[in-house]
Formats: sequence, C-alpha cells, structure tokens
Amino acid sequence: MKILVTGGCGFIGSNFIHYWLSLHPDDTIVNLDKLTYAANPQSLKDLENNFHYQFIQGDICDENLVDKILSDKIELIVHFAAESHVDRSIDDPLLFVKTNVLGTYTLLNCAKKHGNIRFHHVSTDEVFGSIPFNSSAQFSEQTPYDPSSPYSASKAASDHFVRSFHKTFALPITITNCSNNYGPFMNPEKMIPRMITNIIDNIKIPVYGRGENFRDWLYVTDHCSAIEAVITRGKIGDTYCIGGLKETSTNIDLVKKVLNLMGGDESMIEFVADRPAHDNYAVSWEKIHRELGWQPEETLDSGLIKMIDWYRENESWWREAKTEAEAFYQKLNDYKNLNK
Repeated sequence: MKILVTGGCGFIGSNFIHYWLSLHPDDTIVNLDKLTYAANPQSLKDLENNFHYQFIQGDICDENLVDKILSDKIELIVHFAAESHVDRSIDDPLLFVKTNVLGTYTLLNCAKKHGNIRFHHVSTDEVFGSIPFNSSAQFSEQTPYDPSSPYSASKAASDHFVRSFHKTFALPITITNCSNNYGPFMNPEKMIPRMITNIIDNIKIPVYGRGENFRDWLYVTDHCSAIEAVITRGKIGDTYCIGGLKETSTNIDLVKKVLNLMGGDESMIEFVADRPAHDNYAVSWEKIHRELGWQPEETLDSGLIKMIDWYRENESWWREAKTEAEAFYQKLNDYKNLNK
C-alpha cells in the first residue's frame, strides 16, 4: 500500500512513520510537510535511504501539489499536519484557520477527486472543551463539541468537514480524537519536553496558575498503535477517542513527578499567570478497547522515563528548537506585560 502522511516531520507524524514502516515494511510512505518551526527533518534522518520512504516539502493548502501527489497511486491519507499549540493560536488565530481548516478541506477535496481515497483524520480531545474541576467525567465519542481556544475551534471545524465529506460524498473516513501526547521528537515548546529540557539546563519550570488543571497523557507510540488499529480494523465513518491513562494527572503533580524522576528540586517550580482558555481533559477509550481490542501499554511513569532518557541522549536534536521556543515565550510575556 502507498500512503500519504501529512505533517510527517512533526512530533506525532514522525513517530507514526517509524512505527508504521517497522510493522509494514513493504508499504511505501510519502511524507508531505511544509517544514514549519514545529517540524524537524532530523527526526526521520534514518529513513533517508529507505526505498519505501519519500519526503516532499510542501503545503497541504497547495491544491496543485496535493493533486499531483495523489495521482501517483496513493491508497490512504493519514492527516497529521496541523498547527497545534494553544498559546500560538492565541497569538495568531488566522494561521490556525488556514492550516487546520483550509488545509484539511484541500486534502478532502483532492481525495474526493481522485476516486474517494481512504482518509484518516488525526484530531484532538480539545474540541470537546473542558471538564469541570472536581468532576469524574470523561470525553467520549458522544461528547458535544465545545472548543475553547482558536486552536481547538480550528480542529473542531476540520472534524466537521471530514464528516461532511463522508456523508455528502461517501468519502471513506475515520477520525481519532486523542488526549495529550508525549514522547520522543516532541518540540520543547510543549509542556513536558519544556520541563525536561529546563531541568537539564537547570532553569526554572514555569507552571500556569497553581498547576491545578488536569490532563490525560498518551504516550506517542500507544497513539500510533491506536491509529493503526482504526485504519486496519475501524468502521468507516466512525470516530474513536484515544486516551492514555485510567486516571488524570494535575499539572503540578506531573511537574513534581518529572522533577523526582530527574533528581530535581521543587524549588525549580515557578508559578506564572494562567493562560486564557486553560482547559481540563480526560478521555474514555472504552469504545476503541471494546470494538478494536486496543489499550495503551505505557504507564505515565514508564513513558516519562523513556522520554527523559531520549532527551538526555539527543540534545543535538532539541537544542535549536529550545532556543526558538523560549524566544516565543519571551515574546508572549512581553505582549502580556504591554497589555496589562
């Protein structure tokens, strides 16, 4: 099978390509990536000479390019490409509309034109909004959409477009809405790798508010195995929620856990002003477990240990991205201070 993976140089996309080719070595993957700040071609450097892997630099909004790629016997599209950082969506919402909404539409329309190519859309639990504090509720496939940020709103819109192409044009689609991922190849602007790299650099760890918001964390390889299960065994037209834990973790407990695993001290914690639209997430993966037999393999501790070891051993991969991420956060803080 020949597969188009969009955003394959990003965090989850690069892990998925490694995962898929390790289990399906006879398949061919074409990786279409614009190479924005969040992409790193070094994540796939080991595949440069693999006959079953091809990289194309380009924009998913470029209809002519997408048409050309799909005309070359593509049988499956796995769509990861997205702007995904909430803080950046607050800074520049229009960019998220262009990539996440118009980009997804372009892919769907081209898939339709080329004979209704099988389309798997990777989405987020953030489209469901926020779970109240002191609640045991979990997001599921029946949860109404209630996005809080420009990022989650753009992903919600893309989900609706994907479903509309199935209902209107019979495009064979599936959707997965996952909880927060973590693992190797994750940009250090995100919470866990920022923590890890701050501890390595012996600098303070900023924590929004009092760290009381909670998350459901999904190790990236478990996410990849869930996507594979949906692609190979899922029901066309269906959505599957993917979670990683049976219990959520508050942000402050997560910070303390990482500090403990890395031999750090809680004096490194620095509480900062909370961000707007700071949600809580917890995901029920009951449906995908019941129907497809999937469940996560990593605990939060085992996944964090693997991730910490990877960042300690791969500083050359993250050092430049770390500098860029901290420059962005400084810009964001300067903007907040100007608008107090």
